[in-house]
Amino acid sequence: RLAEYLVATSRMIAAVGARLVLADAATRRLLGKAVESARPELGCRTPEELGEGGELEANAQPDDLGLIQFSSGSTAEPRPVALSHASLMAQLAALRALLPPEETVPTKGVSWLPLYHDMGLIGCLLQAVYYPGPLVLIPPELFLAKPALWLRAIARHRATVSVAPSFAYALCARKVRDEELSGADLSSWRHALCGAEPVSLDSLDHFARRFETYGFDRRSLRPVYGLAEASLAVTFTPGGREVRSLRVDPVRLAATGDVVDGARAIASVGAPVPGTDVEVRDPDGRTLEERRVGRIFARGPSVMAGYFGQPAATASVLSGGWLDSGDLGFVAGGELYVCGREKNVIVIRGANHQPQEFEECLAGLESVRAGSAVALGFVPDGEDGEQLLVLAERARGTGPADDDSRTADAIRRAILARTGIRPHTVRLLAPGTIPRTSSGKLRRNEALRRFLAGKLDPPSNVSR
Repeated sequence: RLAEYLVATSRMIAAVGARLVLADAATRRLLGKAVESARPELGCRTPEELGEGGELEANAQPDDLGLIQFSSGSTAEPRPVALSHASLMAQLAALRALLPPEETVPTKGVSWLPLYHDMGLIGCLLQAVYYPGPLVLIPPELFLAKPALWLRAIARHRATVSVAPSFAYALCARKVRDEELSGADLSSWRHALCGAEPVSLDSLDHFARRFETYGFDRRSLRPVYGLAEASLAVTFTPGGREVRSLRVDPVRLAATGDVVDGARAIASVGAPVPGTDVEVRDPDGRTLEERRVGRIFARGPSVMAGYFGQPAATASVLSGGWLDSGDLGFVAGGELYVCGREKNVIVIRGANHQPQEFEECLAGLESVRAGSAVALGFVPDGEDGEQLLVLAERARGTGPADDDSRTADAIRRAILARTGIRPHTVRLLAPGTIPRTSSGKLRRNEALRRFLAGKLDPPSNVSR
């Protein structure tokens, strides 16, 4: 979706009031239309051209603006998150405390994460500079084309820490062949962090079982939770234990917000990082007791100064130093469990459901592309209330001729069996049709908007 990328990039250049865009020669050619539209005062230059004028120096104070990190935009337009030097340093210090070096094992990292998002930029690159320690970088597109490169790099360099979203662990478990890992040893991998999107327990379990013969220890898996508005991490799972989860009753959870024993498993994302406080609150702002679902709030030195140039948006999420994450969750045993985002709530017959309740039901359906289905609420013509809509991409190698109706029936049966709710509408789509953020998160609201407008089309083929 190159046209969408150029429009979004132009908006970001304008939103931060950028006077200059720096890019290498190849990227500058790609950015031509975006730069032309945004018209930064000093244009687009390569670092070599900028260096012709001599060294540049700037004296920065702790509270000065360090960088602007755009939020992912999974539920709204990406917002410019203003982070001070002090916030960044506080985050890096917290990460250092949570990933302490061992006396006989030096800390080494491997990452394929994009450097234009907080987990890749702050959690990997800046952390390696702050530590300091070696970091091996793999271009994201190479990982996606050949996931085994990530695991082979960890084994080759004896890396101790690497982080990725759930989808990456699932992709490796499904795609990496034994011959691609011949002779590889993953026993050095002490910290296999998982964040940036809802944690899939099935994906992590499949990964651990798939690669245990290569020395991977499932106790290395550490789910984490964070967001751009908090620089990065808010909670961290303690090391040296297996992933912890609770099985809850999704019906009671949806209807009353009470956490009682049931069939749906939700992963713990750990306790607050050093210096950070976390509260779960009801709609009136009161702090809830454990095992009650509410909105997640965070306070600490890594929280943003605000959205750059957007005081109203800042006031809507920051109050008294507390950040309203917009996420829903609960605390149990002092650890946080994230249920989803409030803006994605689906209300069916008066009960609040998170999309993941329905999307998780499709794991294992071979005719559905893994991680490429969204559950949405909509009001069809002739209906009095919200109904369940499922948009799912076909697995690669299948097509409309392979009987979409059979796949749609399988989706309905899977969701009905686990949730007691039958989808009103199921639509099968070509791979790549569901819109995503630049970090790969599903943009559910945008998918619904395009569906209702009749414009949910697959991306055009791009040639080089």
